[in-house]
Amino acid sequence: MRDTSDMVHRGRDGWLFLTGGTNRVLRQYRASLPVAWRLWRWRRLIEARTARAAALGARAFHVAVPEKLSIYDDRLDGLPLDPALSPARRLGARLARSPAARAWIDLVGPLRAARDVEPPLYLRTDTHWSQDGCRLAYGEIMRALGAAPPPDLAGRPFHDHDGVLDLGAKVEPPLRETMRIYEVQRDAVRVFANPLVAGHEARGTAADLHVGAHVVFRNESPTADPRTLMLFGDSCSHFHPIFLTGLLAESFRELHFVWSASLDWSYVERVRPHLLLVEVAERFLARVPADRFDVEEAGARGLDSAAEAGI
Repeated sequence: MRDTSDMVHRGRDGWLFLTGGTNRVLRQYRASLPVAWRLWRWRRLIEARTARAAALGARAFHVAVPEKLSIYDDRLDGLPLDPALSPARRLGARLARSPAARAWIDLVGPLRAARDVEPPLYLRTDTHWSQDGCRLAYGEIMRALGAAPPPDLAGRPFHDHDGVLDLGAKVEPPLRETMRIYEVQRDAVRVFANPLVAGHEARGTAADLHVGAHVVFRNESPTADPRTLMLFGDSCSHFHPIFLTGLLAESFRELHFVWSASLDWSYVERVRPHLLLVEVAERFLARVPADRFDVEEAGARGLDSAAEAGI
């Protein structure tokens, strides 16, 4: 039997929490000098990004998707953790005193305020938020961007998917969970997918795809916000329109999504979006990116690696 006690914590009522892994999640909730230094560097990075985007005529925003540890600490069942030491919470406090204060969109407060509602805002056996948690965050993001959600978005169809999710697969026996998936895409059309995305989709391995994925959606609906939004993010956004990417593609005239925490400024300069949004899962605050990402190179390199691996 696998020992995953240093990776996954079993909370109350079947809730699983990621505590280890390559990002050493639980260690980020310590009042230590290394964490404080890293958060200071994140503040400086966000300030620099905000200024550089403004020079290009764009408004930049940053959002950290909180870990379940930061929201559902009331369900930890014995794990010692101070939610006030949430990295996203501390970074937000630092940015509140920064020239880039308006570039930060807080999700910890709104999600904690709604954590007792049903259905839950996060999946019990997965690291990701649920569709309901994502929609709550989407509302906060849209307010910050000065945009209005499509009036009929809440009425889009859905289906339920039952399976073993990422944390459920790390315990013995594996735990299954039913996930509700809203089919939000209606008006937005995907007009571009880089070779990495196209290659994985053709092989049926899209579930293995992450950094380097690059897609563009176009939305000609008269109710869509006329601006172009560029989104750098991770699996909480996703290249497939199931999380933030899908909701935002249905909301703006054009959406560019790049799966990366590091920015490709040459791509930003070519597209000249009105809005630049960076989404990062809270655990990934463990690393401060250098913003030397190359969208085209990453897509080509990733495709070559997949081919060599026989994917």
